[in-house]
Amino acid sequence: MTELPPVEYGLAVERYLAASGLAGGSRRIYRIALNTWAWALADRPAPTGPERRRARPPVLPLALLDHPDAAERLRAAATARGAATDPRTLNRELSTLRTAVAWWLARGWIDGDPTTDLRPVPLPTPAEAAAPLAEEQLRALFALRAPLREQALWHLLHESGAAIETVLALNADQLDLPRRRSWSRPGQPPVRWQSGSARLLPLLIAGRTGGPLFLTDRRAPAGTPAADRCPHTGRARLSYRRAAELFTAHTRTLTEPPGTGWTLRQLRPGR
Repeated sequence: MTELPPVEYGLAVERYLAASGLAGGSRRIYRIALNTWAWALADRPAPTGPERRRARPPVLPLALLDHPDAAERLRAAATARGAATDPRTLNRELSTLRTAVAWWLARGWIDGDPTTDLRPVPLPTPAEAAAPLAEEQLRALFALRAPLREQALWHLLHESGAAIETVLALNADQLDLPRRRSWSRPGQPPVRWQSGSARLLPLLIAGRTGGPLFLTDRRAPAGTPAADRCPHTGRARLSYRRAAELFTAHTRTLTEPPGTGWTLRQLRPGR
């Protein structure tokens, strides 16, 4: 029996994801990206920040991809999305859309490809991406009204000079707060910090005796390893990708030109 083509965009997304062979976590990320483009096709602004992940996308026909204005709407949405996220994330989301559209086109569910003119945005040069933040930039950063988790992470990365992966892998029970250092395994150097982190880390822990030091905002998905789940709150370890997204989003107003944001690697002090 021939499978009938889906009429609704959301159903087409689900059929594409079901056939993609992606793992559950990757399917969730792809779904969020594809749902974001649905707002553009409906000529409505997409939610941003945490609301973007929770928002229910508009119900609309898949045939809107063949509308004469579809390409222009997607270009405008890509420009707006570029002002709200970093270039790598935008390019990844553009690639997700192009791949899904090509899959639908190959099955005859749509007649044309409105993503033809959506090109990847240029990435910062290695020199620009790696330049450590100057003192005045750090003062502006630490003056931001950012959540405690972000401020603690930023201070710790800057003061310790440790790799981002090392800091995000820390657990609450690894901190030696009086000595301003972490307990580490034999052969691994401890993470050491200064006054800014010393002020913030006790507030961040708030009585937790184990589990990841830096946590996500929501409970961990089913299947999250116990080592990456807080036994007190049930929340998951903060990922590198999410930490980087948050840092870039918070620093968009501090960069020249405004809107580009900084990268976590720029927090490491210059040598």
